[in-house]
Amino acid sequence: MRIRYLVALLILALSGLVLSSCSDPSTARRTYVLSTGTTGGTFYPVGVALSTLVTAQDQEQGQEHFALTAISSAGSMENVKLLRDNQAQFALVLGVFAAWAWNGEGPVRNPQTQLRSISAMWPNVEHFVLLSRLVKNGSMMDLNDLDGERFVIGARNSGAEQTGFYLFDALGIDRENMTLAYMGYGASASAIQDGNIVGMNIPAGAPVSAITRAYAQMGEDITLLKFSDEELQAINSRAALWDHYTLEPGTYPYQDQAITTASSSNVLIVREDVDEEIVYQLTRMLWENLGTLQEIHSATKSMSLQTALRGVAVPLHPGALRYYREQNLEIPSNLVLNQSLSDSTE
Repeated sequence: MRIRYLVALLILALSGLVLSSCSDPSTARRTYVLSTGTTGGTFYPVGVALSTLVTAQDQEQGQEHFALTAISSAGSMENVKLLRDNQAQFALVLGVFAAWAWNGEGPVRNPQTQLRSISAMWPNVEHFVLLSRLVKNGSMMDLNDLDGERFVIGARNSGAEQTGFYLFDALGIDRENMTLAYMGYGASASAIQDGNIVGMNIPAGAPVSAITRAYAQMGEDITLLKFSDEELQAINSRAALWDHYTLEPGTYPYQDQAITTASSSNVLIVREDVDEEIVYQLTRMLWENLGTLQEIHSATKSMSLQTALRGVAVPLHPGALRYYREQNLEIPSNLVLNQSLSDSTE
């Protein structure tokens, strides 16, 4: 019954009806913004589910800890900017982007030292899709032979765009051999069905609704490219960020064989100036209601408290740190910003 109640809340939230009340200035709750991704990916529906969970928990307990509003965005790059400018206080980002932001590397020029981590989430699975007529061996190297055809690398300023370029460079894929297009996930799925592009880059937790829709309409006319052992080694040459990931048969319509691709961690991050108690309560809600979240979106089924810190590069927020210490998790030293944070939890 509780699952059905939360699912009903989620449907309303996705329609923009539940969380609109969070903007009411008369509410006693503190309202925060969770920046997610494009509506055709996984960040957005999971972000809405998480914000709905916060709403439901407050209603069930008769308390008003805080309100959380999930918004769509272009993805990780924009989310880092929104956090920097305090237009959002929480965000879902690719793990590699969190590391770039903290260190001021890659596309992020200056270290974003105001960021803190809450948790690793689900694996971010690489989905490079290509029209089957252009596939030769089914690996990523098929992207080297597009001869000027239009390929969507992702939305501008998105994590998909930046990690896509990172992977291209690591694999020696020449982006000059294709005409790059910039779209969100849903628009990319429509474009490949309409014949306006020949392929798309959609990194997200599997199954991705945009990929599901494309496969349902096109079936064997599209192919999801594989990552070979050599290709995985190449993309990890600078830093070991990716692992092999197997998309089991039936993950997508008409997929009757396993597909070996690559994945890295997604991470829930927060501004350092968000109150410790708020972050503690959100961390607690996340892990104490994981089963409910997993019923709402299958991408979260791989999440577990035991892997909550896997792939996390940014130091933990004191609120999250307090919760994990209560759960007796072993905390890597690089995730404790200084000794005073550690001492405050003991």
